[in-house]
Amino acid sequence: MTEQKINYSDLRELLWEVYEKRIPFNRILGIKIEHLDADNVCVKIDMKKELIGNYVKGILHGGVISSIIDVTGGLATSAAILEKMEGYSIEEIITRFTKLSTVDLRIDYLRTGTGKHFLSKGSVLRTGNKITVIKTEFRNDQGLLIAAGTGTYLI
Repeated sequence: MTEQKINYSDLRELLWEVYEKRIPFNRILGIKIEHLDADNVCVKIDMKKELIGNYVKGILHGGVISSIIDVTGGLATSAAILEKMEGYSIEEIITRFTKLSTVDLRIDYLRTGTGKHFLSKGSVLRTGNKITVIKTEFRNDQGLLIAAGTGTYLI
């Protein structure tokens, strides 16, 4: 049996589908990928009542913010290594991606999570053979920086 090779464009579409549609927690959060390439990713979520932490003030829960930053970091890591995997078999790609995990995540909460929607942008600080470090900014619909994160991911 011959292993099927997959090109970068197909890999990118598959990654998009996995993060938006196949990961149940991401569906609960309402994640929509706005931008996805090897250098930068952008994830959007809309404010909804299920994500509120402070019900009196209607503020986004801090755990949601950290989850979105972590998802953004994982997606940025995936996008960074994806480009290097063009021409690999589907089996090799799946094996590599099932090993991806968060090693460390630091979040600085800078403002309360108010807004109609939020954008989380991630970019690679460094990619090595086993570890990738991602910088993430989480902003509201007014462009205000709500939180910043740095994540380390095992690849």
